[in-house]
Amino acid sequence: MTITGRGVATLPASDIERAKSWYAEILGLKPAMETEQGLLYDLKAGTKVLLFPSTGRASGTHTQVAFEVDDLEAEVRGMKAHGVVFEDYDMPGFKTENSILSDGDTRSAWLHDSEGNLISISTPLPY
Repeated sequence: MTITGRGVATLPASDIERAKSWYAEILGLKPAMETEQGLLYDLKAGTKVLLFPSTGRASGTHTQVAFEVDDLEAEVRGMKAHGVVFEDYDMPGFKTENSILSDGDTRSAWLHDSEGNLISISTPLPY
């Protein structure tokens, strides 16, 4: 197989309108396109995320999409002010402090969207 184009992260949404509102209010994103297949978000550098209507549920047990932000601490504070609850971890080599994991030059935080998808926000992305 030869992949000839960009990829798209796809996330299930059991309530597409609720998800649309959450992504607008919490992440400040507006869909570039709305179709029967879902909501397509066109982010920087060609990254695309599709929220699609689904009768299934997100497991929320692993990171399903990661976003890079400029000021992680400010984003975490702002989202907490909107009622977002961040994941806290306390495992060997993987411990958050004030909802943020520091790993070398990268700092990350994890939260669930309105549909249960686990999202990571980092500065800078480690890859």
